[in-house]
Amino acid sequence: MSQPFRVRIAVRGYELDVQGHVNQAVYLQYAEHARWECLRAAGLHPDALRAAGVGPVQLECTIRYLRELRAGDEVDVSCGFVWRGGKTFRLEQEYVRVDGTPVAQLTGVGGMLDLHTRRLVADPAERFRSLASSPAHLGLD
Repeated sequence: MSQPFRVRIAVRGYELDVQGHVNQAVYLQYAEHARWECLRAAGLHPDALRAAGVGPVQLECTIRYLRELRAGDEVDVSCGFVWRGGKTFRLEQEYVRVDGTPVAQLTGVGGMLDLHTRRLVADPAERFRSLASSPAHLGLD
């Protein structure tokens, strides 16, 4: 896939802080929503992952805020996986208003947890590829 997966989210009034912009914790929720929608598009539903004895985990997260989001704004949140070998992978997510204005950037480190041993699987890219019906959504062509 040449373009990263994206999901559009409308900012709701109850997500605002006292300054009138989206609360910082909500950015994490938007990112999580985009990641699960990306996984779902790849054919990886939470129940199927649990049945396979695995689940994605986020190990590290950094958000860089560029512009504020306010009630009524719509934002496209992307989800990109960067596979680099080993037990972890990089997450890259961008928040962009529908007018093209960059709002925030999230970078993180993720892994796939073996739900029985409670340890990271050795090759998460291969495990995702084997379970996904559309692995291209995960950058696994």
